[in-house]
Order: sequence, then structure tokens, then C-alpha cells
Amino acid sequence: MPNYTITELAREFDLTPRAIRFYEDQGLLSPKREGAGGRTRVYTARERTRLKLTLRGKRLGLTLSEIKDLVDMYESPKDTNAQLKRFLAVLAQHRETLERQREDIEVMLAEIDSHEDECRRLLDGTKTPVRAVKRSNVA
Repeated sequence: MPNYTITELAREFDLTPRAIRFYEDQGLLSPKREGAGGRTRVYTARERTRLKLTLRGKRLGLTLSEIKDLVDMYESPKDTNAQLKRFLAVLAQHRETLERQREDIEVMLAEIDSHEDECRRLLDGTKTPVRAVKRSNVA
């Protein structure tokens, strides 16, 4: 079974060693320790797979907590149906969040379009800008 150093995994997945240590701190990875005082981390193929799944989950926009729950589920293949149902529930919730964000983005893009059109009209001189009206001081 192949083993990997933190440097090898960092290079393979285009991460910093610090990011990999962070995932370890979050409980997503648990490398073996070797060398004097256990200072050298050794990652197995299992840890490499967990890192790959973690990065895939992040690309999907899942939280580290959600990723950990899902990855941990696959560690114990007792009930595949329960795992799949849990994964579907997480994906449905994430889809709902993304749909709301897409609606918000569409509204914001429409507002930007409107402001850009107005700026272009003003620059082209097709619309006279509204001038500020001075108020007289009434005592």
C-alpha cells in the first residue's frame, strides 16, 4: 500500500502543507506519525482518498462538517442505503441554497445592467442629467 508525505499530497492536489494540516485539525485526516517524536506525517492511500473527497466536497460548496459526516459514513459501509439517503439530503439542501443565491445574483445583475445603461445614456448625452436644485434658506 503506497504512503505519501505531506509535501507529495500538497503538490499533487495543489495545496499548501498548512491546508492539509488544517484538514487534519478538523478531523478529516489522521496520518500516521513516524520518526523522532512522531514529527513526520505519513499519509496512506486511505488518507489520500479522504483528502480527495474533502476537496471534491469543497468544490460542491459543502461545509467541512458536512464533508466530514459524509466521508466518515463511507468509512463504515454497514448500510449503503442510509449513506445514499444522507448524501441526497445534503445535496438537496445545498441545491436549495444555490438556487436562492442564483436568484439573488440575477436580481443584482439586472440592477447592474440598469445602472450601466443609465451611465451610457448620460455619457452619450441622450439624457440630460438632473441638476441639483439649491434650496433657499428660509428662516
